[in-house]
Amino acid sequence: MTSPLRSPRVIISGGGTGGHIFPAISIANAIMDRWPDAEILFVGAENRMEMERVPAAGYSIVGLPVAGFDRRNPLRNIPVAIKLMKSMLKAKKIVTSFKPDIAVGVGGYASGPTLRAAAAAGVPTLLQEQNSYAGVTNKILARKAARICVAYEGMERFFPKEKIVLTGNPTRQDLVVSEENRKSGYAHFGLNPELKTILLVGGSLGARTLNESVIASLASIEQSGVQLLWQCGNYYFKEISALREQGVIPGNVHLFDFLTRMDYAYSVADLVISRAGAGSISEFSLLGKPVVLVPSPNVAEDHQTQNAMALVRNDAAVMVTDAEAKGCLFETALRLVKDDSRLDELSRNILKLAQPGSARRIVDEIAKIYAH
Repeated sequence: MTSPLRSPRVIISGGGTGGHIFPAISIANAIMDRWPDAEILFVGAENRMEMERVPAAGYSIVGLPVAGFDRRNPLRNIPVAIKLMKSMLKAKKIVTSFKPDIAVGVGGYASGPTLRAAAAAGVPTLLQEQNSYAGVTNKILARKAARICVAYEGMERFFPKEKIVLTGNPTRQDLVVSEENRKSGYAHFGLNPELKTILLVGGSLGARTLNESVIASLASIEQSGVQLLWQCGNYYFKEISALREQGVIPGNVHLFDFLTRMDYAYSVADLVISRAGAGSISEFSLLGKPVVLVPSPNVAEDHQTQNAMALVRNDAAVMVTDAEAKGCLFETALRLVKDDSRLDELSRNILKLAQPGSARRIVDEIAKIYAH
């Protein structure tokens, strides 16, 4: 494939959650691998986590004053609409001054205004849809997009078939499950190498039901002969730490606010309990991790249930609904983690759904668009 002599100027827009930010940074890193002189500008939403995470990864970012619409209380959307108008104007100025060769949208509040401004200026756009159920913004942006990179089969029900490329979701590039990381992980987290390990991760905001499920099941966890590595989230840590100080949390439950070494955490985990975010599911698939998914009900179009069902239909995960979790999540998980043949079966099946090299494959599509 012939490429222009000059390295591309690329805008990458989106964010709001780690599920959008990690893929965006992975794509940026893959662009720099392909074109070390490429110029990349991120456009995110002001006061969201991308404004810290992106500079920490070594990239420049500009924030838009955009916010999400409140579907339950329409009156609250008046200031949101004003912010959207301001964001459209600012996005237009960013596109005019940066002069990108291509704009990439990864989902999240900022991608709408940015990619609309890019398309209006004649800049080709590429969308990365992470979920099995497409979001409203991406459905609108798809009309002008040159390419739509997806992680699930059957996305032609949302997008023009001729624009779709199955690439999978880019994941954090430092995740390696290995025997060395497993040994290091047991030491790092203070775990017993002789016991089966359940890893529970709830995300920064989606942990409430999962945390309540742990607390409701502490007695059965204590008697199970299994250990729990529990990421409860920064928001809940103080409240749950108080239970630990009161002696309510048993010794085989290891509580953390946030796990920085996810390579260690995945390496020690015999079973994972998680929300059903697209980025997390991509990680479980690539690493072949057996998982119990508890879809968050607090997301647009209930897309986490759709994501989970895409795995359940392939016997690649077990699903427990948010409403059922407090009553039966740990009954299910404790039974499953002791069934080695079922764990192996889930591991084999989820590995079949993995899409390795996703960031590189997305950059292949960027290169094709840029070459034209």
